[in-house]
Amino acid sequence: MKITINGATYVGTTGQTILQIATDNNIYIPTLCHSASLPVTGACAICVVEVAGVARLVRACGTPVTDGMEIFTESEKVLTARKTVLELMLSDHSGDCKAPCQLACPAGTNCQGYISLIAEGKMDEAVALMYEAHPFPASVARICPRPCEQKCHRKTVDEAVNIAGLKRFATDNAANYKPVLQPDTNKKVAIIGGGPGGLTAAYFLRMSGHAVDVYEKMPKMGGLLRYGIPEYRLPKKVLDNELELLQNMGINFCTNISLDENITIPKLREDYDAVIIAIGAGKSKPMWCKGEDATGVWGGIEFLKEAHNLPDMNGKTCVIVGGSNTAMDAARTALRLGLTAIVSYRRTQAEMPAEQVEIEEAIAEGVQFMFLTAPQEIIVEDGRATGMILQKMELGEPDASGRRSPVPIEGALETIQADIFIAAIGQDVVFDGIAPLENLKVDDNFNTTLAKVYAIGDATGKSWYAIDAMAHGKKVAQLALQDLNAPEEILVQDEKNANDFLHIPKATRQNETSHLQPTSFAETHQTLTPKQAQAEAARCLSCGCSDYGKCKLLELTNIYKAEPKKFPSSSKVKHPIDYRNATIIRDKNKCIHCYLCVNTCKTESDLFSATGRGPEAIVDTAFGQALPTECNQCKKCVNICPTGALNG
Repeated sequence: MKITINGATYVGTTGQTILQIATDNNIYIPTLCHSASLPVTGACAICVVEVAGVARLVRACGTPVTDGMEIFTESEKVLTARKTVLELMLSDHSGDCKAPCQLACPAGTNCQGYISLIAEGKMDEAVALMYEAHPFPASVARICPRPCEQKCHRKTVDEAVNIAGLKRFATDNAANYKPVLQPDTNKKVAIIGGGPGGLTAAYFLRMSGHAVDVYEKMPKMGGLLRYGIPEYRLPKKVLDNELELLQNMGINFCTNISLDENITIPKLREDYDAVIIAIGAGKSKPMWCKGEDATGVWGGIEFLKEAHNLPDMNGKTCVIVGGSNTAMDAARTALRLGLTAIVSYRRTQAEMPAEQVEIEEAIAEGVQFMFLTAPQEIIVEDGRATGMILQKMELGEPDASGRRSPVPIEGALETIQADIFIAAIGQDVVFDGIAPLENLKVDDNFNTTLAKVYAIGDATGKSWYAIDAMAHGKKVAQLALQDLNAPEEILVQDEKNANDFLHIPKATRQNETSHLQPTSFAETHQTLTPKQAQAEAARCLSCGCSDYGKCKLLELTNIYKAEPKKFPSSSKVKHPIDYRNATIIRDKNKCIHCYLCVNTCKTESDLFSATGRGPEAIVDTAFGQALPTECNQCKKCVNICPTGALNG
């Protein structure tokens, strides 16, 4: 029999369906529920086509051809129907196309991907994947506040996967990564500031073939990674190894150079095709109390920079004002110098902005805390600070941050004697040689009012952690590449707010060492052992689609430009993932009730059950319990699933 498809004539035989003849002749008709080796269900309804003389669209998978049938697979009516079907399907679909850990990372690191590679023992490949996000994986593994772990779905089961610990294990055990550079473009970019943001921008720009000069006023590169984070958290040898890679790529480090009348932004713009301002917040904020200009009063960042150059501090006392991570770093550093460390904070421990683990470890090491106290005056004798008058506080109403505001208690003062006083209440950007950036009007894409001059990181006021600065560096590199008409484009994750993290129990972090009475700056955490890393990697639930080509729903959504939120659904809720069967994991959030798993399972038991059709379909499995003995672990259900709802 002869039929017509989209105006062309084809020959078919009795019993063949429209889909079969279309497939035999390489005519595309989408489907989500069809397999040539399984019974037809028509559950997805995405394969609809138009037949001349038939009022309603028909399912190509279940409609036999008849002689003279005229079929249209791409008519406006068909395309609209397919898009609508997809949008209805998406309205009740809450699966993760990308894993929540990756979405939570400001730099868009593919955590799920490198964990999977670690589980397979492929350390070099895992580290190479990390370098797609930024050039400091070993450093970040030690200092990151772990937004990825906060969003980890494994928390709904027990505890988040120790993602940072696995990253550290891989970077400590992989061969040295060697990036592949694009051919030279004969274009040059100047970067002002050798911290994590500026160096990340330099890395991606150099990868794309541009020449890059990084100007840094300090003797060595690294910014606050080097000068603001103590050795016991981030050993300098780890940072130096990562900086060596950047130098080997051909990035030119220009240290001990500050902007002045000879090196200005306009002059740099004349000599370079683009300029990126990546200066950090390298100056501590003042306490604004009488006597803080006396000898013995330090800013938190300045104290951390000079800690190793201080004279013998054994037996002396140090008061640290503030509740930030910098305050905890300063206090724990003071302990290691032989000082008694006392932290004065104007609120209670519950309101402290420092990471919970940093507070816990400071307490374990012996740091003392004076809560609900604020500095009023520093007592000065012969030009040197000898004590501090503290104003006692009480908590009032919440402020803009949601924390209760400290209110002075009238007449309630306390005096404390000490040898060193440290202000760790925040940092300011130092604009030495640079006009204040507010005059440059930095926009959301890091552009300033000067053509091809960008500003990122602390200079924008939108960076809280090193990983935020790296995300800025990655994104500004993409923008600069576009402006410089680079042939290659870097795909960059949208930056996320990294200022609101919760923290997981300490048991799932890196291996712990004793924190009592610290006497050295040796690292306080150790790398996981191979056995621990293997067990930890196995805990990952593989939430996101590790192979994007596997998800046909995502593919069709892009083809037909379906809008996922076109039809809101009140029933769209996250289901717990069936994890207890270690062989096959089922994510109900990704299931589109296509019946393929039901039909492909060859056991005689009820491993799969299904009722209803289309939007009313319900598919269930026995995979929320121990693996049924009837299952032969053939994984056919996993392999045929169109959305990755079954994994194993």
